[in-house]
Amino acid sequence: MKQLLCQLSLILVGLTLAGCSRPDPPAPSSKTVQPPVVATRQPDIQTMLIETSPSLPALTLSARVTYAEDGFSRISSPLQGPVLDVRVKLGQAVKAGDVLMVIDAADIATAYAAYVEEISELGLAERNYELTKDLYDAQAMSLKDLEHAENDLNRERAEFKQAKGRLLSLRVPAGELSKPLAQQQITSRFELRSPLTGTVVERNVTPGQIVGPATDTPLFTVANLDRLQVVADVYEHDLSGIRVGAVAPMTVEAYPGIEFPATISVIGDVVDPATRTIKIRASVSNVDRRLKPEMFARVTIAGHTMRPKIVIPKQALLEHSGKQWVVVQHDAGRLEERAINIDSVIDNQVTIREGLTTGERILLTPSTINHLAAGDTSAGGA
Repeated sequence: MKQLLCQLSLILVGLTLAGCSRPDPPAPSSKTVQPPVVATRQPDIQTMLIETSPSLPALTLSARVTYAEDGFSRISSPLQGPVLDVRVKLGQAVKAGDVLMVIDAADIATAYAAYVEEISELGLAERNYELTKDLYDAQAMSLKDLEHAENDLNRERAEFKQAKGRLLSLRVPAGELSKPLAQQQITSRFELRSPLTGTVVERNVTPGQIVGPATDTPLFTVANLDRLQVVADVYEHDLSGIRVGAVAPMTVEAYPGIEFPATISVIGDVVDPATRTIKIRASVSNVDRRLKPEMFARVTIAGHTMRPKIVIPKQALLEHSGKQWVVVQHDAGRLEERAINIDSVIDNQVTIREGLTTGERILLTPSTINHLAAGDTSAGGA
């Protein structure tokens, strides 16, 4: 290959010299002799100057409007029981902590009864231990009796802690349990509250309905509709032009001609093996509430790269030994075969990551080398 490049370099130099120096014309003769016509075929060698492309072309993606990932909550009841009251309606605005519904949870009544019993048992064990210890100090009780009373006290402390933890797991306020027993107001009524501020966009419960942890459908969906999310799928070869923080104008069919600025917030880390696409997510403001979740949309991502790109035609590539190469033409026709690294291939355009610089000139059709090599027997035998 190197010998062939040298031969091509000599051809380019010969063509240059032939164009610059010509022999003196012969003296006129009385007899005109027509020179023989010799058909010569010069190699067709085309070159191109390397220039940078400041950006990639705009990319339009089909997308879908959804709730922001941290801006909605599907709410179910952690306790089982009949619904006594539903406090909110569909479309109603709620704040974090507002009561959505009230249910009669028998589990709370059962757990609270066990908790009160453990308070009594713990008090009895504490008094028994203190009495046994006093008698032991007075040598009226044996060490075995004292150890037995101490074991009873430790067991009751553990059971009391377990009973209290059960009530806390049933959403009974810890502040209520810290009050004296006579002042505690704990009933079987359980209030299901909203975990965030937003709008009730889904309600699947009515008074009298039996609900519980096994219910498949969420009872409520509360979402913050002031900011939504746009989800789109992008193919691998288009990924290099997408950056987090870039603004991608979005359009929907409901408002033709109106663009909603969306900001790319997440680029997925996993390729879908079925579609060979990566999910990207963008955040879009919706204070005026014109956008609705599950709307179909189109997102336009303008060309954006962190550095200028070098783009060459695919025909300028050579592939052998598992690598990609180009043929660079230097001054005086000298040729150099150079390995390059490719960033992406889109249609017939190849984006170069490294291996070429602006201002260099490459052979546009390096396959000419293979053509010359096939027809040059001297080169093949050397």
